Amino acid sequence: QVQLVESGGGLVQPGGSLRLSCVASGSIFSINVMGWYRQAPGKERELVAGITSGGSTNYAGSVKGRFTISRDNAKNTVYLQMNSLKPEDTAVYYCNADLRRSGTYYYHEYWGQGTQVTVSS
Repeated sequence: QVQLVESGGGLVQPGGSLRLSCVASGSIFSINVMGWYRQAPGKERELVAGITSGGSTNYAGSVKGRFTISRDNAKNTVYLQMNSLKPEDTAVYYCNADLRRSGTYYYHEYWGQGTQVTVSS
């Protein structure tokens, strides 16, 4: 059994900051890419940022320069530091991991349950 559990969401004023965390737990052999997606009401889920096990990152254009993704491979944890938040960043943020379970040979995608981020004055 594998679980991804996010934390750190909440309500913040425009211009504020939040830090999201996501811990992957269970019988994990290795994790390839980890990432953050978000889904706003009435919109499709979109990629916010991703990071490989080697530390290479990519970002959506709308968050570049404001958000920073990082990970701790020893802790199977990925972070998303969000600065200069805007009302349009309001969404449910989901953690995603491409991982291989112990005793298996293939990588599969796993998702967290999501954490709400609301940017409002």
